[in-house]
Amino acid sequence: MITDRPTLELRGLHKSFGADPILRGIDLSVARGEMVFVLGPSGSGKSTMLRCCNRLEEPDSGEIFVEGKPITGTGVDLNGMRQRIGMVFQSFNLYPHLTALGNVTLAMRRVQKKPRAEAETRALDALDRVGLKAKADSYPAQLSGGQQQRVAIARAMALEPSVMLFDEPTSALDPELVGDVLAVMREVRAEGMAMLVVSHEMKFAREAADRVVFVDGGVIVEQGTPEEVFERPREARTRAFLGRISE
Repeated sequence: MITDRPTLELRGLHKSFGADPILRGIDLSVARGEMVFVLGPSGSGKSTMLRCCNRLEEPDSGEIFVEGKPITGTGVDLNGMRQRIGMVFQSFNLYPHLTALGNVTLAMRRVQKKPRAEAETRALDALDRVGLKAKADSYPAQLSGGQQQRVAIARAMALEPSVMLFDEPTSALDPELVGDVLAVMREVRAEGMAMLVVSHEMKFAREAADRVVFVDGGVIVEQGTPEEVFERPREARTRAFLGRISE
């Protein structure tokens, strides 16, 4: 259920790399139980915005809040903050020498200092939720790309974050494996998680997103429901982008 209070809020976010401005004042909020898809051409600032949300990239100015608490500025406990913000990358980022269970328990044991038994219980529950409990003792090399991505989602979920960030979570997958990952994302959303997704999966965005945000040139050009953005885009830049990807 979507609530009025934002789980994630970005205010006036700016980021440049050298002399090149990438983000030019992004204002965006995501509520609990809301799935927001971010679309835009390459180089528009989508992934940079996502990486600023857990400070893998440091914004030059602006503020970010999670459940009303600021996570930018000095004095922020980065480890604590990142436990509240789960992130799933396009490249999985699993440790090859650890089993699926080991990958999911690692942060719980090292960062949250959970006892092994408690961490493994929570990890097995997370793997079960993504349909991979039977693969707990398998190493990444023994898993398909789709299974590896589902382990990565389980790893993020096991920390019980407030919001999940997905950076092109299906772009490295063979087409036949994409559906499994999207199904898990749909289930995570149904559990009430706030989700911010950068993705090129237009069909999934149409079907599953609560809101679609189109970013170009480091600014939010347009946002609305999937029907509004895909069927009745107001801005010429949005229409041109959608026209190119549908060709």
